[in-house]
Amino acid sequence: MRQPPCLARLLTTAAVTAILATGLAGCKTAGMSDITGSLGARAEAPADADPAHAVEVYGERYRANPKDADAALRYGQALRANGQRAQAVSVFEQATLTNPGNKPLLAGYGRALADTGSFQRAFDVLTTAHSPANPDWRILSAQGAVLDQMGKHDEARRYYGSALKIRPEEPSVLSNLGLSYMLSKDLPQAEATLRRAQGRGNVDPRVRQNLGLVVGLQGRFGEAESIVKADLPPEEAAANVAYLKQMLSSKGTPPLGARDDAAPRRS
Repeated sequence: MRQPPCLARLLTTAAVTAILATGLAGCKTAGMSDITGSLGARAEAPADADPAHAVEVYGERYRANPKDADAALRYGQALRANGQRAQAVSVFEQATLTNPGNKPLLAGYGRALADTGSFQRAFDVLTTAHSPANPDWRILSAQGAVLDQMGKHDEARRYYGSALKIRPEEPSVLSNLGLSYMLSKDLPQAEATLRRAQGRGNVDPRVRQNLGLVVGLQGRFGEAESIVKADLPPEEAAANVAYLKQMLSSKGTPPLGARDDAAPRRS
């Protein structure tokens, strides 16, 4: 089947940050769970409804005691959620020096580096955030998302596969895997994988948005609109349809590390 005219432009310049979750840099992450999945107890704070307020609250706590690993973690996460990426990197970098070997902080540092486009450094740091003897599926998925941004799609899928062995049919990993197939222009496989993720029940709404995008890229625009607005209040449905139309009419997505309001969304 002939691909829509925008497909080559979209896929050759697509900047998919993470969440992997990560969330990745240059993409709408809406919580960045592609590269911000929790790492055990207290590794990730719940998303704050007001990121700016969270920055203020956790920033005050961090400044009162910069050596407090939990305060640094939460402050760094709040900075990332508020779009203050360079500052988040600085906080995490200092925190990992103060608390060497702290795996949640290393994970946060790796994710923050990915936000800024430092993908190789991000991958290396994420590798230290868990071990082969005790792998974390969230970090494996985050590493896969980083590899996808580096154009190493086959290698990325090996990491997603390892994550799925630990956490079978995990929707966030399946969503990242689906986007990986999209980036390598295998749209039927991307759709099938995203439908698996969507079929898991109460999943992140970004999975639905990504599925709608992949369906739309195959020319089934009516079906794509139905997917992104199904079972949503009118305001949310309209926003999703607007997002879909923006992506499908795009002349190309932003370069890596640029704006994050117009690109495929990592889970």
